[in-house]
Amino acid sequence: MSVVAWIVLGFVAGSIAKALMPGRQSGGCIATIVLGIIGSVVGGALGSYFLNVDLNQGLYEFSTWASAIGGALVILAVWGIIRPK
Repeated sequence: MSVVAWIVLGFVAGSIAKALMPGRQSGGCIATIVLGIIGSVVGGALGSYFLNVDLNQGLYEFSTWASAIGGALVILAVWGIIRPK
């Protein structure tokens, strides 16, 4: 995938993760993009390591989105623990 596709995937995955995460999280649009991209990378690495998911399949594959959203949820949870309210 291209860099633009990773940014789009990260933004959408971060937005979905923020909507799924219970409670109120801090951060705006830029934080959502950054956490989503980091989550996409983390989710992709974990998915390819543990589940043999090939993230180079494309932007329209379910496994790509599931890994990105799962990684963004993990990163958002860690961000909520680290960042004081």
